[in-house]
Amino acid sequence: MTRFNLPLADAAASDPDRVGPKAANLAALERAGLPTPGGFCITADAYRRQIEHLGLAEALRDYRHADSPTQRRLAVEVRLKLYQSDLAPDLLADILTAWWAEQKPAAVRSSALIEDRAGANFAGQFESFLGVSDDAEFLTALRACWAALWTSNARRSMAQYDLGPADTAMAVLVQPLIAARAAGGGLSETADGHMLLSAAWGLGSAIAQGEVVPDRIVLSRAGFVRSNDAGRKYHSETCVHGAGVVPQAVPDALASVPCLEAGQATALGRLMRKAEAVLGMPVEIEWALDETGFKLLQARPLRVIEPHIPDEIWLKHPGLNGHPAGIGWGSGRAVVVNCECELARVAPGDILITRVAGPALSHILPRVAGVVAELGGSTSHLASLARERGIPAVLGVLDATRRIPDGAQVAVDGVAGVVRWVA
Repeated sequence: MTRFNLPLADAAASDPDRVGPKAANLAALERAGLPTPGGFCITADAYRRQIEHLGLAEALRDYRHADSPTQRRLAVEVRLKLYQSDLAPDLLADILTAWWAEQKPAAVRSSALIEDRAGANFAGQFESFLGVSDDAEFLTALRACWAALWTSNARRSMAQYDLGPADTAMAVLVQPLIAARAAGGGLSETADGHMLLSAAWGLGSAIAQGEVVPDRIVLSRAGFVRSNDAGRKYHSETCVHGAGVVPQAVPDALASVPCLEAGQATALGRLMRKAEAVLGMPVEIEWALDETGFKLLQARPLRVIEPHIPDEIWLKHPGLNGHPAGIGWGSGRAVVVNCECELARVAPGDILITRVAGPALSHILPRVAGVVAELGGSTSHLASLARERGIPAVLGVLDATRRIPDGAQVAVDGVAGVVRWVA
């Protein structure tokens, strides 16, 4: 009988071809003694069993060789069946047994076999659900994670790597939801030889989605805090008993106060270096801090390249500072976008100037020479995608859409975190 779930502590959970690199990396951290939430993974075999149960194998075969309109039709068919149909009985029994033993509320997160690999992380392109408590919510979240492999955004992102949903599978990670007082991300190495942490109050989803400007903490590789610049953290997301995850306003007294003290930042920097040693490469992490201490929620490969030295002429023009994604330098025409309906104005080689830089903008990255956003930080999902593609991005730039003229020539330094334009 096939086993459709694996505890992260199980040695078999180290196989990325069974559980996806996201879950496999977390399993490696847990076995190395680093603090994680624990939990279990619903394997890629479960997804394949459901595909078989729903009679979708032929649709997947047809998808591989179909033209674009037919692929769109087949993707909708597969997605709807995955989302709406009951699970295969043997699959349901196996998964519910693991679910009933799990601590609630839980986080249910996609762990696709193609994501979190070097050069292809797909940050924010699939689904995550926080605050899941009962059986119905869990099964809905599970089906939605499976179906996320077939969305238009996911298929568009995969096509950039000559990949398709019919050639891969989706595992799903289930973990206790950390009652985080603060959360964020981190880069174990930057282009200038430091480490970087971002932090905000509550759960880390506000950072990941580029909805706040997080604290930016720079540490030496030895772990000493070089700077701790408070962000603009005016709202957070918190798990409320009986209501799930809800947005909350952050009191003014806390919005511009650093979330981490120097000692906490140093301790988190040490954990990040240990994660780097376990995975054998520079890493990007997600973390949360509760009353018991830090937990590592994710670790993925991090791309690091040498900084670009800009032409001196740009130093003579007005500039704004922000949080660099950590890679690249580019210039082009500024296109100020205040609504998604305006994205059609962005032409190849333009610099996108926007307010919120969420992962939904990933489809425009291949088209632009750079991105500037008023919200977000160096560890948001869009910043991660920009690093992967070598697109310079500067986030958390105050009043960028108001101060940078539409149509102006703009230069974006994605390492120094500076945006300049010809006045």
